[in-house]
Amino acid sequence: MSSSEIVIHDSVNDAQAELWFAEPAGFTALPLDALLAEPDSPAAERMRTAVAPVLEAAPSEAVRHRLITQVASGQQMLGALYASGTVHCSIGLHRDDVDAMRSGTHLLSLFTISWRETNVAPRSVTAARAVTSVEGHTRVAFLEAPCGPAVLSETTLRSADGGALPQRPLLQVHAHLPHPDCRRLAVLTLSTTATARREEYRAILRQVVETVRFVHPLGGDS
Repeated sequence: MSSSEIVIHDSVNDAQAELWFAEPAGFTALPLDALLAEPDSPAAERMRTAVAPVLEAAPSEAVRHRLITQVASGQQMLGALYASGTVHCSIGLHRDDVDAMRSGTHLLSLFTISWRETNVAPRSVTAARAVTSVEGHTRVAFLEAPCGPAVLSETTLRSADGGALPQRPLLQVHAHLPHPDCRRLAVLTLSTTATARREEYRAILRQVVETVRFVHPLGGDS
């Protein structure tokens, strides 16, 4: 997997955005506004129009029903993320070019940006509290990013024995970036089951952190 190429996110053109960032090539943003739109809204109608050809191309009614069920399930999961403060979500698909024995294998990941309210405190203190007040964070690293103090950390989640979810551990690499108003925290998270590639995914997230700005990077009004 390679993270050398950077793709500028559309938020760079939004003067009302609360942060600006770039992410490496290989990530596809999910249209949260369309996927979570009210049933009778114009956005929902556009979503139905976009999905219709896929459903029509399904080889059978059973396959079509599975597709609809999967979309609905995905909407429920995205809805839960949105309710907890997630404002950006993208799917990462990268070729595993590290392991010669697995060359050509594709690795999946999920990148999210979420906001959390915090108590008023110096930004460096807020960053430290983000990982020290919750158990399970490992490989904690403090850094001074272009947007200010930040903390990188990792957590590993495992589904309960006998549960419906796959038993493979889920690696989550986090970056905690306190906002200059000292009242909230941007949390960037990169999640994957490819735990053997933790160094590569950590490098990708670190690369994204270097691009984050809380003021318009092109000089526009924030």
